[in-house]
Amino acid sequence: MNLDELANNIRKISKEDSIQKLADNLESWKTDERNAIELGENIERFLGNTWINKQTDFDKIYGMWIEFKKSAIDGIGGMTMNERLYWFGTFDLFDNTKTESEREKIYGKLMAAK
Repeated sequence: MNLDELANNIRKISKEDSIQKLADNLESWKTDERNAIELGENIERFLGNTWINKQTDFDKIYGMWIEFKKSAIDGIGGMTMNERLYWFGTFDLFDNTKTESEREKIYGKLMAAK
């Protein structure tokens, strides 16, 4: 499950505001200044400091998050650039860059050396 799928699946769990904000946070990562490691830290902090009304909803969300984190964030060091683009849902963002500095920003976001 890549980042886009994770955000979409989280949205489907509940209309609860805190759950929708979590999905928003995941989606906004693509265009903000955080890199992949910072995304992980931010989501862990969010989950640790946010009240989700139903324990079963929290358990589902946390299970999906841990699966994504283990595959995408913890394994990022051994990935090719294409794998990173897939896991973090940034193929279109990368393909639509117009300048080298825009591409370098995505390389940095995905913890990749050019």
